[in-house]
Amino acid sequence: MHPRFQSAFDELAANLQSALAPILADAHFPALLTADQVAVLKRATDLDDDALAFALLPLAAACARADLSHFNVGAIARGVSGNWYFGGNMEFLGATMQQTVHAEQSAISHAWLRGEQGLQAITVNYTPCGHCRQFMNELNSGLDLRINLPGRAPHTLADYLPDAFGPKDLEIKSLLMDEQDHGYAVSGDELAQAAIVAANKAHAPYSNAPSGVALECRDGRIFTGSYAENAAFNPTLPPLQGALNLLSLNGYDYPDIQRAILAEKADAPLIQWDATAATLRALGCTSIDRVLLG
Repeated sequence: MHPRFQSAFDELAANLQSALAPILADAHFPALLTADQVAVLKRATDLDDDALAFALLPLAAACARADLSHFNVGAIARGVSGNWYFGGNMEFLGATMQQTVHAEQSAISHAWLRGEQGLQAITVNYTPCGHCRQFMNELNSGLDLRINLPGRAPHTLADYLPDAFGPKDLEIKSLLMDEQDHGYAVSGDELAQAAIVAANKAHAPYSNAPSGVALECRDGRIFTGSYAENAAFNPTLPPLQGALNLLSLNGYDYPDIQRAILAEKADAPLIQWDATAATLRALGCTSIDRVLLG
């Protein structure tokens, strides 16, 4: 078991501990539960979906990297596939505040980058801030997304974001978590190809500037992140944050990063290179390259 989970695990009910122990045994547990694993946990604990998600929230919060605030927020995104995806807030010392990833963004991008095609609900241990409510409004589940908070009846995003402004107001047809392919040719070595594939998946309807990042760890594992724009612009999630989120959720640390590649258009109206390189250098990675789409 990864050490970050031990304290939270010790506080769980005995029947949940017994059912979870074999799942968490791998130090690189991917911070997700398959639909089959969720079913096993429900049978072992006699909990329904909502109650089980609340019980698991401490494990999601243990995934947080709150190096600045020391305030861990956990979220669990429940996909239409039946898979559940953990998320935790991420802060980066030495970078700017704008590079922060909120727990809801972490869980949602985790699901998206794993190929999930939509969400049924998201469970969070603290009330989503306005930034996250706006981020969730970019999803193809729209205002119908259920938000579960401890001690409160479930509400939809529409309840938390009245008079919402989002992609449909701008006549955007392809929403976050819809399948997308920008069609750029995949070439180069394995890491460059992974970055281009991630860029092809990007949700960039406002700038038309898709981008993707691929991170290679010292053991050869590759994690990718795709750019996810938002109608309100500021809640946009850069591709590096998506990749760092997956890397961290899988039990890797920043010193494990050996090499990074950003894929983006040379003539894009928005350029990710400067912010990507600056953040990676702050985290100790100096082998950073860029491939140009076109």
